Amino acid sequence: MENPTKEEREKQHEQEIQDKIKSEKNKKTVKKVVIYSILIIIIVGIFYIVNSNAKKPGKYDDFAKCLTDKGAIFYGSFQCSACAAQKELFGKSIKYVNYVECGPLGGPQNQVCRDVNVKVYPTWSINNNQVTGVQSLQSLSSLTNCTLNS
Repeated sequence: MENPTKEEREKQHEQEIQDKIKSEKNKKTVKKVVIYSILIIIIVGIFYIVNSNAKKPGKYDDFAKCLTDKGAIFYGSFQCSACAAQKELFGKSIKYVNYVECGPLGGPQNQVCRDVNVKVYPTWSINNNQVTGVQSLQSLSSLTNCTLNS
């Protein structure tokens, strides 16, 4: 084999440089694809977990449905911290409680709440009696004869 000429060595050197650049670009592309794939898998996983938990029944669904069936009504205000605490006791099951939003604290109360003379938040109307303040689930169970399954 002959010795390559200076021109051939330069071409070969230039080709090696181009090959190296291509190789580096390919490595970067592969890294990006791997990182994006991992991110997509994580996002899909989080979405799946959140979505599957949202579909699970709440701990007190049957109890909350029973309260509503028995005519119990929870009157409150979105600004009331005691109302928020009352709602928190039910967790996801609060969606089955018959809740009436009376309006802002100190603001105009809606007609429904005025008609039943709600003065304090939270107020529960049970068997035509008003019970004020945060009620334990046990208390609500006693007042309505709804079974509280823990």
